[in-house]
Amino acid sequence: MNKSNAKSGKGQGAEEISRYLVDRVYAYAYGVLEELKRRLDRRLVQTFFNLLLIILSHRHRNNGLLLSELGGYMLGMACAPAGTKRIANMLHSQKWGSVLIETWMWGQGDRKIEECLHPQQDTYVIWDESAIEKAESLKPERLCAVRSVKARRLKRIKKGYYNPPGGRPIFVPGFHWFQVVVTGLKGFPCLAHFHWWTTRGEAASKMRDEEGHVLDHLSKRWGRQVIHVWDRGFAGAPWLSRALFAHVRFIVRWKKGNYLLDQNGERRKASEISRRKRSVDHRMIYDCKRRCERKTGIVFFPVKLPDIPYHQLWMVVSRPGPGRQPWFLLTTEPVRTVDDAWRTVLAYNRRWQIETTIRFDKSELAIESIRIQDWETRKKMMLILALVHGFLISLLASPFDNLRHWLLRNWCHRTGKRNRSAAAPLYRLRLAIGSFLFAFRPPPLPRLN
Repeated sequence: MNKSNAKSGKGQGAEEISRYLVDRVYAYAYGVLEELKRRLDRRLVQTFFNLLLIILSHRHRNNGLLLSELGGYMLGMACAPAGTKRIANMLHSQKWGSVLIETWMWGQGDRKIEECLHPQQDTYVIWDESAIEKAESLKPERLCAVRSVKARRLKRIKKGYYNPPGGRPIFVPGFHWFQVVVTGLKGFPCLAHFHWWTTRGEAASKMRDEEGHVLDHLSKRWGRQVIHVWDRGFAGAPWLSRALFAHVRFIVRWKKGNYLLDQNGERRKASEISRRKRSVDHRMIYDCKRRCERKTGIVFFPVKLPDIPYHQLWMVVSRPGPGRQPWFLLTTEPVRTVDDAWRTVLAYNRRWQIETTIRFDKSELAIESIRIQDWETRKKMMLILALVHGFLISLLASPFDNLRHWLLRNWCHRTGKRNRSAAAPLYRLRLAIGSFLFAFRPPPLPRLN
């Protein structure tokens, strides 16, 4: 590519990069595509692969995953009905199910753990709960009532505005959802599991039952090689009893009003136990949410659960300074030194990564825009979306630095310091790939024909 074409991102070199980028998508989803080849007609496999490329390119918050629009981008808007029919035939095929992609994702988690264990790093399995809101839907299968996060955000008091609506939480139709990601103390996460369930109808289930099945699976699959990281939604004796019975290692953010047994065996609230204990060390800790460093103090001490007094646990209290709520971190990991305590704090600090992955699925990949009534078909579509998300994360690895910088520089240039200094520019990267592939769409891969 000559200098002028390199600057503008055009020319023969751009076509070669387009082919290389599509080859990377094929290499990333190779396991899924090979399994589909054994089950489906090659035309449906080609449709599956084309759908990955279209979702990777097509960005729209409200209509990003409508089959009619995706079909138009697949064959052109003049042949949108034919493209929509192809996608629908592939998704509704009875010859493959969502378990195929789920199994592949578990395999990705296995590989991530092997990478982290090779340099003897701590490996963290981070859980988080969410919901897919379908506020104006009634027809999809297994709809149930979920608490609306959008409504809560709109009701939040803002400076200079008055009389926000109050009252009880707002519930809308939707589906319950939680994710599991695998990560180390450094580097980027790996999406290991997506799970959805409902609380109504014949398939009704409870949240702790669904999460308990996943916990049992992980305890058998990864055992004590990993440390599970949970937020305050998991802080309770029933869940921790199950975790201790499964012999898993964990770090959970404890609620300050929940009771524990102190060193003397006295039953007290977590905030009361840590009160009047001076911080034993201070460090500048990076706040991922607000992108700034805060002087943080810590104190740690052994505790026990009132319902399970025979299991020794440790409490690490992270104090980020005036005006900020401290973290009460309960863990099975022995905390006998200051370094052990800081390792616990930094491990929980990594939990922000799963918050960003859920936000990316909702805001950028438009997972809530799916309009498919059948449960299994909709689940297939959402897991295909997870494939696209995982591929974008894979491009953040160091072997793809040159490709990523070229795409961002030529197809999504930004002058703001905040955007240019982002460690994981997934939003810009997807916009750049979308613009690039629409301009230089390569021919179909011969391996799929």
